[in-house]
Amino acid sequence: MPLRRELLGGTAAALATATLAGPAMAQRAPGRGRAAAPAAPASSPASTPLGPVDTQARQAIIVDADTGATLLEKSADERMHPSSMSKLMTMYVVFDLLKQGRLKMDQTFPVSERAWRMQGSKMFVELGSQISINDLAHGVIVQSGNDACIVLAEGISGSEQQFAELLNEYGKRIGLKDSTFRNATGWPDPEHLMTCRDLSTLARRLINDFPEYFNLYSVRSFQWHGISQENRNPLLGRVAGADGLKTGHTDEAGYGLTGTVKRGDRRLILVANGMTSMRMRGEETERLIEWGFREFENAVLFKASDTVEAAPVYLGDRATVPLVGGRDLVLTLPRQWRRNLTVKLRYDGPVPAPIAKGQEIGQLDISGQGVPPMVLPLYAGVDVAKLGVLSRIPAVIGRWVSG
Repeated sequence: MPLRRELLGGTAAALATATLAGPAMAQRAPGRGRAAAPAAPASSPASTPLGPVDTQARQAIIVDADTGATLLEKSADERMHPSSMSKLMTMYVVFDLLKQGRLKMDQTFPVSERAWRMQGSKMFVELGSQISINDLAHGVIVQSGNDACIVLAEGISGSEQQFAELLNEYGKRIGLKDSTFRNATGWPDPEHLMTCRDLSTLARRLINDFPEYFNLYSVRSFQWHGISQENRNPLLGRVAGADGLKTGHTDEAGYGLTGTVKRGDRRLILVANGMTSMRMRGEETERLIEWGFREFENAVLFKASDTVEAAPVYLGDRATVPLVGGRDLVLTLPRQWRRNLTVKLRYDGPVPAPIAKGQEIGQLDISGQGVPPMVLPLYAGVDVAKLGVLSRIPAVIGRWVSG
């Protein structure tokens, strides 16, 4: 693959410009979220690398789960009321404690009067009963049970208020930049706020961190206390490959969805909020997710073991050292205008020995029309020992003569 090379450290630059397959999408660094109000008009378009796209959602984002590429965004850093979509954070904590072995799926928690009296969407827990974490997890994920959330919160932290503090600690730990949790349910609170970007980050972490529990989000129905309820996710059973995640609704926030769809090796995450009806939520999220799969694809630029460049070595037992990426470099590219992608290779050369395998040697700078800049480190693919004293003399003289 031809690259634009910039060899630093006083050596001459060898230049070769490449036009690769299209503008890549890199993960955008989360910005500081704006205040929850005023919300963006639902009629305003979302921004994408392909130009504006109309959406009826007030806030929205589509992210590629593998590359982290942002395909579409609209007011994605605006702090909003997430309603029941914030139950994803509650379950993240539960899953993490299960993974650590601090909780067990067959472990039971008691139902307090506060949990029993909780309004909104309900699992219909029985006062004074003991319910397993497995059943409570189904109650939260499938039935969106506020009562089940409180049983979990009280069982884990003693009170919902203390559990909310735990949610905030976890949120910071996993990289949520603009989220504040005040309860376990998403019940309306002026300070209980998230952004679409944070919800997409949380969804990505749920998928990657807990594959052993993620299948719960594709359960279509669950029965408790003689009452069977269907999963409210409109993508399940309607969109090919849909397997999560969580709906939300309050009068102030409107109708929202954090959804995910996997087709082949690709998975997209969609967060959309502020729609005015369940029907609009179903139709709009389906339209947007189909747009994401139709207009973009993932392309492998380099495999983890590929040598990107053979860098010259100074005073080493090898003349060159292979520079490798250490992981597959996969970019999300618009299908219909894959052009103007520029890849620049930078390193200080020649690289002085000794060199340890895995040592960071240089970087790839990736940019292009409509492409947020992306910097990827390059590492030494092998160990390179330093020459002995006698063997170094010719190399030192040659270096001195050539300047």
